[in-house]
Amino acid sequence: MTADSSTAGSPDVVVPEELSNNVVITNIAKLLDPVYNWGRRNSVWPMVFGLACCAIEMICTAASRYDLARFGMEVFRATPRQSDLMIVSGTVTKKMVPTIVRLYNQMPEPRYVLSMGACASGGGPFKEGYNVVDGIDKFIPVDVYVPGCPPTPQALINGLIALQEKIDQQSIATVPWYQKDDPTTGLVPVPVLGPDLVDLRQLDIIKAEAAQARAEMAEDEAEPEVAEAETAA
Repeated sequence: MTADSSTAGSPDVVVPEELSNNVVITNIAKLLDPVYNWGRRNSVWPMVFGLACCAIEMICTAASRYDLARFGMEVFRATPRQSDLMIVSGTVTKKMVPTIVRLYNQMPEPRYVLSMGACASGGGPFKEGYNVVDGIDKFIPVDVYVPGCPPTPQALINGLIALQEKIDQQSIATVPWYQKDDPTTGLVPVPVLGPDLVDLRQLDIIKAEAAQARAEMAEDEAEPEVAEAETAA
């Protein structure tokens, strides 16, 4: 059966060459996925990246008592270009978000993010603070959430095992970093820190809200002038 005369159970139905190639890739993926995922799940290199008190528990987890080497995750790297996993451990301030996004962009695919603790996941006790972001998932995609304030080393290990289970379910044929022009991959726009933190992905919304606010302000200023004119008449 050649690519030009490929059929789907009937000689009258011609399967396009591109579809035939996809079928071959899918069949190969079924054989390679277990080995491919086994290698990745047992060699996840986290990035040395601590923000607040959760980082103390992360350091404790990496010590000999809990033996992260059992999971192939004991090799903490000091550079994002050699890391597979970003553990956001601690309070995320607005001043720190541009740096976090920049580090995330420097990580090669496949890359994963683990949100460790209440602060990184939703702001924690500082949620209403003027300088705190209520969840790092507003700026970068998060794969695993580990609750706690701070989480214990056992909780972090449970989150790392959950990440391994997610890796086991991925397939070479469907993972986004092997797809052409997948919107979930690529660089994340780095937020701009000024009087407040500005997410460039929401720039159109911000401009529309600012224009509406200016229009309402102009109406409020015009009302007293109209009232004075009517009184004078």
